[in-house]
Amino acid sequence: IEINTEIMGGKPVIKGTRITVESILKRLSEGLNVKEILEDYPYINEDDIRAALLYAAKVLESETIIPVI
Repeated sequence: IEINTEIMGGKPVIKGTRITVESILKRLSEGLNVKEILEDYPYINEDDIRAALLYAAKVLESETIIPVI
């Protein structure tokens, strides 16, 4: 996963592509499976999809929750 302000406005993308982590997560949430995503994006592989999931998990893991009182 890479972040470059010159690519997709700085959103995290699968390295060497313009496919955002967000787009992979969205397709998974819509019910597409890995095979279907790979058919849509034949220039990525399963490891790329796993990297997108891991990136999202790590972002959430490092998130700071501030309770509103």
